[in-house]
Amino acid sequence: MAIRVLLVDDQPLLRTGFRLILEAEEDISVAGEASDGHGAVASTKRLLPDVVLMDIRMPGKDGIDATREILTWARGAGQTVRVLVLTTFDLDEYVVEALRAGASGFLLKDVPPEELAGAIRVVAEGAAIVAPTVTRRLLDRFADKLPSTREQPSTEMDRLTEREREVLRLLARGRSNAEIAEALVVSETTVKTHVGNVLTKLGLRDRVQAVVHAYETGIVRPGEDDGAPDRR
Repeated sequence: MAIRVLLVDDQPLLRTGFRLILEAEEDISVAGEASDGHGAVASTKRLLPDVVLMDIRMPGKDGIDATREILTWARGAGQTVRVLVLTTFDLDEYVVEALRAGASGFLLKDVPPEELAGAIRVVAEGAAIVAPTVTRRLLDRFADKLPSTREQPSTEMDRLTEREREVLRLLARGRSNAEIAEALVVSETTVKTHVGNVLTKLGLRDRVQAVVHAYETGIVRPGEDDGAPDRR
């Protein structure tokens, strides 16, 4: 079945452009459009899209509040809805708050058409579209502006073993499973197991939330090097 997408942006021309791009894909259909956060919430409840392509900066209810409300409603209603937020990157430090609110990732508004469609497919499958290295650069830039950043790790980190903490640190520094396995001299299968344990113990949905959580709790800090070769 086609992936049903709700387009949310306060600029009609952008919505039209996104619609033309997505309707050219055989496995994606546009379920509807909304011009602000209030419309996004109402349309999500009415249309039940698989993915909401959400702008951040909109009049009235912005994309962050709308994301939080949509995902809270979806959990309560037993619905599966993914949110993929849009940002201009150099202006929107709020993207971190959108990830914290539960968004599955973010795209730049000038994303190439094929990448837009591909990102929607990835998110619809339940994965996160923000590469850890991109998340790292974003958080390094804006971490000092996050009001909830804490200087010391919270007690919830006590749930993790020392090896799981090491995996979380490397994950937060943008390392792939293969790179983490090489650094810790273990198999990729073992790394996947550790990552799964970290997400479960901390109640996190995916690697993106794990990166944000690592910054919030002080496990890693902006500009900090993990000592491994940087392959970005």
